[in-house]
Amino acid sequence: MFFQTARPGGFPFGSLTIMPMARLLIIAGSDSGGGAGIQADLKAAAALGVHGMTVITALTAQNTLGVAGVHPVPLDFVRAQFTAVAGDIGLDAVKTGMLRSAELVELTAELLAGVEAPVVVDPVMVAKGGDRLLREDAIAALRGRLLPRARLITPNLDEAEALLGRPVRDLAAMAQAATDLVALGAGAALVKGGHLEKDPADVLFDGQRTRVFRAPRIDTPHTHGTGCTLASACAALLARGWELGPAVERARLLVRRAIAGGLALGRGHGPVNALADLAPRLELGTCLKALEATLAELESTPGLGWLLPEVRGQLGYALPGAATAEEVLAVAGRITDIDGRMKAAGPARAGASRHVARIILTALAHDPARRAAMALRYDQALIERALALGWSVGEFSRAEEPPEVREREGSTLEWGVELVISRMGWVPDLIFDRGGMGKEPVIRLLARDPQEIARRVRLLTGEKEQSLS
Repeated sequence: MFFQTARPGGFPFGSLTIMPMARLLIIAGSDSGGGAGIQADLKAAAALGVHGMTVITALTAQNTLGVAGVHPVPLDFVRAQFTAVAGDIGLDAVKTGMLRSAELVELTAELLAGVEAPVVVDPVMVAKGGDRLLREDAIAALRGRLLPRARLITPNLDEAEALLGRPVRDLAAMAQAATDLVALGAGAALVKGGHLEKDPADVLFDGQRTRVFRAPRIDTPHTHGTGCTLASACAALLARGWELGPAVERARLLVRRAIAGGLALGRGHGPVNALADLAPRLELGTCLKALEATLAELESTPGLGWLLPEVRGQLGYALPGAATAEEVLAVAGRITDIDGRMKAAGPARAGASRHVARIILTALAHDPARRAAMALRYDQALIERALALGWSVGEFSRAEEPPEVREREGSTLEWGVELVISRMGWVPDLIFDRGGMGKEPVIRLLARDPQEIARRVRLLTGEKEQSLS
């Protein structure tokens, strides 16, 4: 059988043409706690602007503590769901999750035989609490029948070991596992390293090259639904026409935001929150007002102009979950000294300064709460004042800068901030350097929000004004 996979060109509505959303068909189990399975899949699709449709394979009675029971959906009704949706609405991609039995895997492979759209296979085997969701007899069927249908397969370490019958516990083994899964018929394999002992890393092999995606571990127990969310996000982006590499990278960003915004529900592992991916867009107005209010406060306070470096100052504020410079608000044209007062050269807007964005994004990778930064002039009295206030202070020397960093335009600040954080073990309140050849020494204040930056500026200048007035 063949089902419609190409979207129509749009539907006329009066004088407008309404373009349909990309369509993702999800074949998976239902999680009564709303953290994983179909529920997580639909949230990930919605966050990325994709219409999710479902073929429910099993009902589970579960919560944050574990799975109390599984009720398989009869195979004929699984078929009926698929036929109803695919035959009428059509689809642009498919994601498979919990399939439970060999018979269900066989049926899914049969149903997908007539589908030309990309298929993402998440070989769900065990729930977060340790409960088995895929019977042993289904592993061979998944490997032999469904894996060859996959544009992408997304096993974690345990699932990769089950599919290949050998240990997969480090990056080298993950890379080989991804290669071998492609050799078994998958178009590409993303082996997920969330269970690595050190910081997590995922390995993607697309049939031609291997890519390793790394990120610091987010310290939280609320990670239920991570795998479902990642696979569904990849499938949703493929449904929208994205290339595989960028789709995986963007899906990983959504998952990091979902983990950072995880929900402390129940008494066990709370669910990740895919809708946290919307925060940068939803919070833009609120964050912009906060930054503008702080700028107005600093500009209206006399005698602060001397705090600015010769290259002028900058104030930045990252949107929640920011991952790029375009998601960091800053002052267009920097902040200058006019008659002893701070004065913004232009309005605050997103993406206005890659300089301050690099500082904030580097700090954010270690502490999602540190979303604001301000550049000030270097003055030893300010450093001593910060220490007297009990602030944590870090320093990097440009003399230590590796040649490859020095040669890469704009990478010094990322390197310097990362160096300080790695040495201290946390994000400090203040980072400074004493400059170098042709480089002015600068202080960078780090804080949770612009209001805290303003408060710290006032604290810094209190003693300074008394001693140097």
